[in-house]
Amino acid sequence: MEQFFQVGVITSTHGIRGEVKVFPTTNDPERFRKLKKVILASEKEQIPAEIQGVRFSKQFVIVKFRGIDDINEVEPYKGRQLLVARKDAVALEQDEYYIADLLGMDVVTDEGETGVLKDVIETGANEVYVVELDGFGEVLIPAIRECILSVDVEAGSMRVHLLEGLKE
Repeated sequence: MEQFFQVGVITSTHGIRGEVKVFPTTNDPERFRKLKKVILASEKEQIPAEIQGVRFSKQFVIVKFRGIDDINEVEPYKGRQLLVARKDAVALEQDEYYIADLLGMDVVTDEGETGVLKDVIETGANEVYVVELDGFGEVLIPAIRECILSVDVEAGSMRVHLLEGLKE
């Protein structure tokens, strides 16, 4: 299971006082208002940071980190991912899962066919799981009770029922 979840990406600096523009990658950008600690992540390092202030501008979140008060100090963080620890992530309701935990999951149909969950498409009504099913190729499975029989995040497996016409 993933230990950290991405909630945004720093796109640029904002002003001269050390603020940054963050493109939110979370379903609920308002969560930034309650967020206190993040990790500024690159491929080479992860730096813990404390959020001092948050405001919104169009589709961006303007974030001010504690102790960074100048544009020159924050400039090196452009392009970094903002991560939160699993313990600080938004609590899930019953039958809700973090997408990061679903990706790569083994999938078994009720007819014994096997595959791997490759992607999750978020639609307005419900999510759709993109499964690479052995012998059939890519199959789109709606994340509804009639199709998703069980999910075991710890074991990394999911049992599904394919409605008529999904494999054709």
